[in-house]
Amino acid sequence: MENNVEQILVHHLTAFGNNDLDAILEDYTETSMLFTPKGIVTGLDNIRQFFVEFFAVIPTGSAFGMDQKLIEGNVAYILWSSDSDLAQIPVGTDTFVFEGDKIKYHTVADYRIAK
Repeated sequence: MENNVEQILVHHLTAFGNNDLDAILEDYTETSMLFTPKGIVTGLDNIRQFFVEFFAVIPTGSAFGMDQKLIEGNVAYILWSSDSDLAQIPVGTDTFVFEGDKIKYHTVADYRIAK
């Protein structure tokens, strides 16, 4: 299971780094739930909009550091940092719960310092 989770996570992070909305949405289903500081995001259209807004803050080419990556069974956790023209993010964290080859639940939070 961990190998499959690692593959999906790598796909997700690569799509994120490339700001590739279509590729990132391949990792979710219509029933996936994205838990954010602003509330729960469900449905592919809403998840797409979440990433449109996130990509505006962390566009392709922004500095991105993977500070920690943990995988246990069908759960992955990452601790990261980023720096772009719009914001410095000294700490961000995501937790993913996978079901089959999709992200079923995803939590995301970050601390942003506007530039």
